[in-house]
This record gives sequence, structure tokens and C-alpha cells, in this order.
Amino acid sequence: MSIFFWAFIVGGLICLAGQLMLDVFNLTPAHMLSTMVVTGALLDGFGLYEPLIDFAGAGATVPITSFGNALVHGAMREAEQHGIVGVITGMFEVTSAGISAAIVFGFIGALLFKPKG
Repeated sequence: MSIFFWAFIVGGLICLAGQLMLDVFNLTPAHMLSTMVVTGALLDGFGLYEPLIDFAGAGATVPITSFGNALVHGAMREAEQHGIVGVITGMFEVTSAGISAAIVFGFIGALLFKPKG
């Protein structure tokens, strides 16, 4: 049961940070999104995001910070095996399924719904 509690707390704190960026600091959604992805990437670069995932489970893997984590994690893993070329291929290898799903479902949504305007 404690994994659910900590997933809720950690995920909620990540979302709270994003909401504060929007409301208090008046950042645009694009700036907030970029900041959260870069934060996840930096935390993974310093080796801090994987322990957070081990501790909080979905509370750390569901928010957008996990995308930055996945980019850096894949790049570093492939760089160890393939050098500088692995940095580029590793980022896309780990995140390609999510990116592809976003494109496909975005396209389907655009076909099914009409924008207000």
C-alpha cells in the first residue's frame, strides 16, 4: 500500500511544481513543459531520477519529467556501446513508441474533431 501513497505524493508534487510555474511564475505551457523535461533529464544525468522511480513508481514515471529521464537514459546507455552516434540513436530508441503514439492519436483526433475557432 505504501507504494501507492508515495506514487500519489511524488506525482502530485511534480504536478504541483508544474502548476506553480503556470500560476505563480506566469510561464507559458510550452515553457513549463520544456522546464519539466529538462529537469527530468538533469536529474537522470546526475543519477537521481532512477532512485526516484524505484521509490515512487508511477508517481515518477507518468509525469512529463519522465520523458527527459528516458531521453538521457537511452542516450547514455547507447553512448556507452556505440559512442557519439549512440547518443542520437539512443534517445529515439527509448522514446519512439511514445512519440509515435502521440503522432498517431493526434492525427486521429484531428480527423474526428473540429477545432473551435
